[in-house]
Amino acid sequence: MLAPLIVEEKVETFLDACGLGEGPVAATRIGDGGGSNFTFLVERGGERLVLRRPPRPPLPPSAHDMVREAQLQEAIRSAGFTRLAEIVAVCDDESVLGVPFYVTRFIDGEVVTQELPPGLESHAARRALGDDLVDTLVEIHAADVTRPELAAFARPGSYLERQVRRFTQLWEINRTRELSDVDAVARVLGERLPEPLPPTVVHGDYRLGNMMVGAEAPTRIVAVLDWEMGAIGDPRADVGYLLATYSEPNGHPSPLGTSPVTAEPGFPTRADLIARYVERSGRDVEPIAWFEALALWKAAVFCEAIYGRFIRGELGAEDTRAAHFEHAVPLLASAALERVG
Repeated sequence: MLAPLIVEEKVETFLDACGLGEGPVAATRIGDGGGSNFTFLVERGGERLVLRRPPRPPLPPSAHDMVREAQLQEAIRSAGFTRLAEIVAVCDDESVLGVPFYVTRFIDGEVVTQELPPGLESHAARRALGDDLVDTLVEIHAADVTRPELAAFARPGSYLERQVRRFTQLWEINRTRELSDVDAVARVLGERLPEPLPPTVVHGDYRLGNMMVGAEAPTRIVAVLDWEMGAIGDPRADVGYLLATYSEPNGHPSPLGTSPVTAEPGFPTRADLIARYVERSGRDVEPIAWFEALALWKAAVFCEAIYGRFIRGELGAEDTRAAHFEHAVPLLASAALERVG
């Protein structure tokens, strides 16, 4: 029997202590069922909140750190980036749910994944959303990382070398099978580390599926979600991740299979995304193929973790997407190897 992800009575007691709503708690799972972290709509006494928590323990060291994720969002908000959910409570007391978690205000909007919400029927509207996807990333990368709140997240040494080393270590923890392509990509990435750009905030999982668009104005991103892999590092990591997870009109679908709606006519091409980012940010993004390979390889590593939890029976029946990672992880690794081959 799996431990429950939410114990409503304990959440109710915690929210009482925080002065958030009144009365019984009703919690409903929301999100795409990917099985990485879990998100719940929490309703009580007319108050609508969102609770975000990690998977059931045991967890890899330093992974799924909800307290750090909340602190990074607060730090970037203080630096002027406000397209974020408002965090209203952080719980590091594991006696409540067995893991740390945080709570945000509910935002009335849509997360664009498998279908386009109303208001994005025209080519012009889709182009506007694609452009705002880039502009939002430029805003994130413009945050002043010398501010004390953000500087606290900076680490000495090479961010890119650290990423390769960290995900190589995670692969050893996450792997459920032998996949030679994963090892080959790790080796090539480590041998060809690019010279770094001046550091910025890096989201780490920047794609349309982690954005919320306005309910009334779906051409504009109102909140950037899922900051678990956020850090101070090389901004090209985000650009590469966006490109690697983006399906363009009349092009090949993303190997990760995320947000396939961007293949609809009207959305920018991948070349359009690059050109707009370079123009708006003033940065060169080359060697972009290396950063796309990094993104696909990282995706393979963390999707393998989800697949491992699936085959061990640690996920619920609603986590249907996890089963697909049996085949998706090898495809991601192969696509990463093609980028650097």
